[in-house]
Amino acid sequence: MWAVSELLESAREAIFILDWWLTPELYLRRPPAKYPEWRLDRVLKRKAEQGVKVYVVVYKEVTQTMTMSSHHTKVALEALHPNIAYDVEFWSHHEKVVVVDNHYACIGGLDLCFGRWDTHNHPLADVHPTNPFATLFPGQDYNNARIMDFKDVPDYVSNGLSAIESPRMPWHDVHMTITGTVVLDIVQHFVERWNEVKKRKYRHDERYDWLALPHDVDAAPSEAVARHPHRERWYEIGRRFKEHFHRHFYGEAPADYDGNYPVVRGTCRVQAVRSVSDWSHGVLTERSIQNAYIELIQQAEHFIYIENQFFISNTQEEGPVKNLIAKALVERIIRAGREGKRFRVVVIIPEVPGFAGQVKDETSVKTIMAAQYRTMNRGGHSIYEEVRKAGYEPSDYLRFYHLRAYDRINAPFESYIRQIEERSGIPFHQLGVALGRLWVGRGDGPEDPKQVSVTIPTGKALEEQSTSGAKPEMKTETYPMPATVEEAQEVVDRWIRAAESIRSDEDVADNVVQHMLHDRTSLLEEKWLGTEEEERNAYVSELLYIHSKLMIVDDRRVIMGSANLNDRSQKGDGDSEIALVVEDDDMIDSTMNGEPYMVARFAATLRRKLYREHLGLIQPQWAEGKPDSFMHAAPHPNADETDQDEDQLVADPLSDETIDLWNNTARRNREIFTEIFRPVPTNLIRSWKDYDNYVPKVMTGHVVPEVTLERVKDRLSHVRGALVECPMDFLIDQKDFVEGPDWIGLNPTLPIYI
Repeated sequence: MWAVSELLESAREAIFILDWWLTPELYLRRPPAKYPEWRLDRVLKRKAEQGVKVYVVVYKEVTQTMTMSSHHTKVALEALHPNIAYDVEFWSHHEKVVVVDNHYACIGGLDLCFGRWDTHNHPLADVHPTNPFATLFPGQDYNNARIMDFKDVPDYVSNGLSAIESPRMPWHDVHMTITGTVVLDIVQHFVERWNEVKKRKYRHDERYDWLALPHDVDAAPSEAVARHPHRERWYEIGRRFKEHFHRHFYGEAPADYDGNYPVVRGTCRVQAVRSVSDWSHGVLTERSIQNAYIELIQQAEHFIYIENQFFISNTQEEGPVKNLIAKALVERIIRAGREGKRFRVVVIIPEVPGFAGQVKDETSVKTIMAAQYRTMNRGGHSIYEEVRKAGYEPSDYLRFYHLRAYDRINAPFESYIRQIEERSGIPFHQLGVALGRLWVGRGDGPEDPKQVSVTIPTGKALEEQSTSGAKPEMKTETYPMPATVEEAQEVVDRWIRAAESIRSDEDVADNVVQHMLHDRTSLLEEKWLGTEEEERNAYVSELLYIHSKLMIVDDRRVIMGSANLNDRSQKGDGDSEIALVVEDDDMIDSTMNGEPYMVARFAATLRRKLYREHLGLIQPQWAEGKPDSFMHAAPHPNADETDQDEDQLVADPLSDETIDLWNNTARRNREIFTEIFRPVPTNLIRSWKDYDNYVPKVMTGHVVPEVTLERVKDRLSHVRGALVECPMDFLIDQKDFVEGPDWIGLNPTLPIYI
């Protein structure tokens, strides 16, 4: 998000934002105490006051099923400045796009909202007893959607979870920044959406401009947009903003050349692809994202790497799932088997869908997981089953993985936190409310909350619990909202004075998750100033939620955007989506299956970076550190890391050494997390009966009762990276999990989930 902050700050004319959910109170740089001016609403207000026009389109959620508040976003943004215009849509618009001045763009999987900001460390804990100003996730930004979804989002100061009891759910996402003529295609997508909403909802509202398409067809008459049916009309009535590419690429630089917008001739060829239709965009159904995925898979020669939030597809023309990406994978794998060639597909998806509730009882979680297992290895026509029918072992070609992390919450309650509360007269959660008032709250408006609620697990279970989807008994505590910033500051100061008067805390790390990465120290060296039982209870684990929408083929081609691997994103007339297909002409030496092989720099370095992150072969990344080259927006180049030893370890995705490193790491990490936290899903659960007998009676994400502190620290010290095996046999004996009326077209609500 640092790169997004740079792009927004550079804006001189116009900012376009398409988002599924946008939180005005989101901090683009952290910690908030260090970067108060980098809260999203403050950045947009600052630019609007400088004369920049700001246009935002956000999906209008269905209030019965979703917990974002688009009304809050609309009211909060439009109240900032007249130059900010905001459209709310009632349909599922899923794009995540930022465009600045028709010259720079961001596109990928990352929404500008609560719960998304993260670092490569992926901290699960955010308690800082003697230095609350180190807090990274204020208010509702401290979230774990597996335990409890966002609630009452306008009450953005409320922390839905107790930070001393519950871990946050860390977030893994992939996004790119770009400059070049493809930005104009992305602008075209935004303009078409904006004008369609303007026509349907705000035709006579002068607060909302019509927008003109950005292309200069006089300089570039061969561009397809020259034949756009609305181009001339929108040019007449729409607001126009400059573009700085066409006269450079198709002729001489214009006389009024603006040096603030350098036109850099890069090495990547980029194609925008979409899922759009009449309801979403006012056009005929287009499913070019699905077409691109299928074509890239068909043309793959050696290797495919996929990261996605979902994996729901079909290998057959018949059935409730309509997209045929799985069919393309089956055909490509069988072809490799017949040709006797080595070919591998690596797929990383979340352990559990990002909804609160247990697999057994929550309809959305159970339905999505069933659809994914039907795609992977059961139900009659899954990928694994179809490959086996052809006579080949599917795991030789395709394997699935998840990500999971651990951390330690620095909150020894009885021996330290309670003493601070008593000496300061401030409950810990009142401190959180005060910090929220300082950083994400306003507190002085007529609609702002006067009291803030915090939800705390009691330790009692309403039913069996697991580390991957519990329903713990909760209690709600209410605290007054500080009326002024000064009052909130006094609360924080009193807490700090009390904490420091009891003892120093500087020798105790507020996080230990960094030891999963290539850290110079060991978890076994970490100090603790509370009791052994408090430290044991402080260790927590949670799935690392994968929100990426990415595929890399042969280390040469990339498709990245907002589209999930499911029908909602792929069929064209469902969720609206946009993605980019990237081919880099900058080829570098590498190997594939041990043989010399030329790879594309963009694709290969991206895949290697992700491999190194998941294997723990990168350095820890601290929010307080200086931004590195990967945090700056295009056209600033990323540092070349291809000569690093860690990069060479993963350079060849088909070498025995890389495959063994990957699989052994995933297996070892899975074994450790299973012993210490007993997460679900697992291969040890083959039926609902197994499920009932397996899940531990502990608070969500905490250590199982029978494991000692010494064992916890010893085993977790061997975790490297977040990569874990996907349990392919989870509920494998429970036939009704993936069979029944839902899967023969008798459930009219099924398309909502798939």
